[in-house]
Amino acid sequence: MKENHLQGPKGKRHSEFPKGEPVAIVGMACRFPGASSIAALWQLLESGGNTISEIVPGMGNWRVDEIFSGNSELGQACRFCSYVDEIEMFDAGFFRISPVEANLLDPQQRMMLETSWQALEDAGIDPDQLKGSRTGVYTGISNDEYRMLVVDSNKPADAASCLYALSGTNLNGTSGRVSFVLGLMGPAKAVDAACASSLVSVHDAVSDLQQGKADLAIAGGVQAILNGRIFELRADAMMLSVDGQCKAFDESANGYVRGEGCGVVVLKRLSEAERDGNRIWGVIRGSAVNHGGASSGLTVPHEPALEQVMQTALSQAGIEASEVDYLEAHGTGTLVGDPIEINAVASVYCKGRDPERPLLVGSVKTNLGHLESAAGIAGLMKATLVMQRGIIPKHLHFNNPNPSLDWKRLPLKVTSSLMELPPKDGRPCIAGVNSFGISGTNAHIIVEEYQKSDNEPYPRTMAAGSKKTVTVNLPAAIKDHKVPNEGLRLRNTRLLPLSGKSKNALSDLAGRYLSWLDGNKADSISMEPLLSDMAWSASIGRSHFDHREAILFNDPQSLREQLRALADGDGNSLGQFPSKIAFAYTGQGSQWAGMGKTLYETEPVMRSVLDRCEKTFLEYRGESLLEVMFGKKDGKGKLEDTAWEQPALYALECGLTALWASLGVRPDVVLGHSIGELAAAHTAGVYTLEEGMRFAAARGLLMSQTEAGAMIAVFATFERVTSIVNKANAVSSGLDLSVSADNGSHRVVSGTIEDIERITNMFAAEKIRTQRLNTKKAFHSALLEPILDDIEKAIDDIAIANPSLDLISNLTGQLVEEGTLLDGFYWRRHAREAVAFSKGIGSAADLGVDVIIEVGPRPVLGNMAVAAWPESAKAPLVISSLLSPAKDSSLPSGDEAFLSGVAKAYQSGLAVQFEGLYAGEERRLISIPDYPFQRDRYWLEGSRGRRHRQGHPMLGERRKSASGEITHEIEMFSADPDWMSDHRVFGRVIAPGA
Repeated sequence: MKENHLQGPKGKRHSEFPKGEPVAIVGMACRFPGASSIAALWQLLESGGNTISEIVPGMGNWRVDEIFSGNSELGQACRFCSYVDEIEMFDAGFFRISPVEANLLDPQQRMMLETSWQALEDAGIDPDQLKGSRTGVYTGISNDEYRMLVVDSNKPADAASCLYALSGTNLNGTSGRVSFVLGLMGPAKAVDAACASSLVSVHDAVSDLQQGKADLAIAGGVQAILNGRIFELRADAMMLSVDGQCKAFDESANGYVRGEGCGVVVLKRLSEAERDGNRIWGVIRGSAVNHGGASSGLTVPHEPALEQVMQTALSQAGIEASEVDYLEAHGTGTLVGDPIEINAVASVYCKGRDPERPLLVGSVKTNLGHLESAAGIAGLMKATLVMQRGIIPKHLHFNNPNPSLDWKRLPLKVTSSLMELPPKDGRPCIAGVNSFGISGTNAHIIVEEYQKSDNEPYPRTMAAGSKKTVTVNLPAAIKDHKVPNEGLRLRNTRLLPLSGKSKNALSDLAGRYLSWLDGNKADSISMEPLLSDMAWSASIGRSHFDHREAILFNDPQSLREQLRALADGDGNSLGQFPSKIAFAYTGQGSQWAGMGKTLYETEPVMRSVLDRCEKTFLEYRGESLLEVMFGKKDGKGKLEDTAWEQPALYALECGLTALWASLGVRPDVVLGHSIGELAAAHTAGVYTLEEGMRFAAARGLLMSQTEAGAMIAVFATFERVTSIVNKANAVSSGLDLSVSADNGSHRVVSGTIEDIERITNMFAAEKIRTQRLNTKKAFHSALLEPILDDIEKAIDDIAIANPSLDLISNLTGQLVEEGTLLDGFYWRRHAREAVAFSKGIGSAADLGVDVIIEVGPRPVLGNMAVAAWPESAKAPLVISSLLSPAKDSSLPSGDEAFLSGVAKAYQSGLAVQFEGLYAGEERRLISIPDYPFQRDRYWLEGSRGRRHRQGHPMLGERRKSASGEITHEIEMFSADPDWMSDHRVFGRVIAPGA
């Protein structure tokens, strides 16, 4: 019997979850003191870092000076804090928030916006794709200290500013702000449960996911410290440590140190996370919330309630307490709270526990301080990283265990040194996380290590997603055909799409990728899976902004070189965001032996179409078309014969159309040049792929049986060429020349070989340049008249449909009108009459086309289209699907040539769906660089800041009333200079007259 991967140490199986489906943590992001990313957080914890710093007025920290200016009268305990760097900085433009509103926006809302975005990126979820989704936002938040600054700022009270002040500083606006900016339509809840707020928000998110009230959840907590008076209250209440350390469970514990920050997790039902190939950091198996009830004090933890909340979470998770390996404690470091928590933990987790396998306990507060409303999420993140890394960081400041606890009796160990998790005999590690609020609310979460068997080639620490076979959305014409996955090889070249909302952001992002390559030691060919998954994750797991660059690379060195150039400011592309796309299908003369071969070997969508065409051709002609296309031995040289050339072009162009469609790039308008119109008609839904293939094969075979002829390009106006040809036909006996195409930049004349030689001399006499075309037939000329009846019959048995999109006809250069049937008579005329390409380009311009994608084996039509484009309209962007065969290794060929077209399409602003580049591959989502926010300072000064900046230091701001009376206004604090210290009431400094 196969062992279940969730089997516990006592043989209990966890494959069934009777009380709600487990919830996966698929993304994490943070902005904590000294740790602005999950990687930085782990580095801080693993190294035993301590972010608490001493507050010294005049130390150069503007926030310290504003909040704690003056002497140290606030008390010893108020001198320590754990600060987030540059809390005043915010990328308002990224979220389309005006500077006026940003100034009035609580930094807690700002941090939640940026950190939520980063958490979604960490999850490999493009935030822009969540608009309108049932994604819930759950935020733990308690402080509204920025509101005090807003109220105190004396800003003009215009209606807009008042509205911004209200929405920007309300605690309930924090979750709503994220939902509003990202366009999310699930629940939006702000939770104030004091220090338990963020873990309660996670509990609520888990509950809503399990009950089907949301499909995805963003949950976390945020805290900002902006007001010294709150410090004063906590210090007076003897809650804060006087020596500036959180010494949880130590005998010298004397209170906590305040901290601030923001942490966010992205949550998803486990089955759906596995289905979608999400990265899974850990699995929440159970959660519970309760209140201490009528206990000895509102702010004192109630031991029976703590036991109950832990037992409830364990029961929901369906596991035994003895199976839990690690407990992330609340651990504030208070003489009252520590023993109560440990006794409650021991009562629940230590009964029946093997003393040789003690419960391991630690608290992140010893590193970061007490983040209050963000404390629980910090603890959850640490517990998740402990299981993912297999290492428990040192719990700091634990030197002498609290003597009020019988440590020897308890099978419990505080992790006072860095240690590895004990062996688990193949079962997943399980952790519990505590978070208790000063108002009596308690929260407990059970989180389990996520184990997967297919993590190769990545180390456990990378938390890569599970392998996912990439599927694509194909057009209706071929969607029912099975896309092959067998016999394909991975392409040599990959495309890394990078984008930013500014040029600087794009350059900074390139720099982050360089650092990422360094950090992952990605400098050898053996790292190909990593680099391919990097490109995959960047393609589907990121939003794509206006400033774009697409890097094509086939080894780490070429990737580094291009990233370095981009980081230095080179090659930043601003998307043009075209609105209307035309596909232009190339005609004869563009073919080359080997065309499409590399794409056939690497792209399942291309192979699917070409295999279907091959099958149809074999049934019709009894020979292999692909051998001829690819220049194989038996088919070598045949591609110059129009009997093979025409069906080969049709097959290739239909394959390229499907390949573009798999990338989400589909035309609004189609037009073709001569034989190219057959592929254009298929794209427009006139007939099926196989019907068009039979017609192309028949048409080519019939034309190959016509008399030999020749064609020349004539570089003169249509009127002049037509005049000379008509005159030649009229005056020369036996001459039967045709103007067979009007290509804008030149005209084409067709006829017999002798006739073409004669007209060439006539043009030379008129000093008109000509160029002989590489063909043995005179297409669109009188030489085709003997086969026109058969061409008309060749399509008689095909059910012709009306075009489903705008199709520009070769015959008229105009849109095929509604009701016009492209029947046998149409295709008879199409074969004989001139190609009105120049008029067709004018029609495309009239339709508003601003990008032309040339679909064919080499660039031919693009330059002709630009030359024929009306002077009154802006010339279109031209993108080639393939290039001529490379003559040396420095030029792109095959898949790289097509990728060059995709890169140009992306850089131009087209909405490329990159799944098409990975169809049939097994790819993983991995951690890649997040967006580099371009932050500016947005802040309102409080009265202290203004007092230092303006007015008299003793009198304050000068004010003039409406009647002309002059007054001075000053706000005084107990931390003000010594000239106030001699006025005391009951031992406290009080401003005179207060």
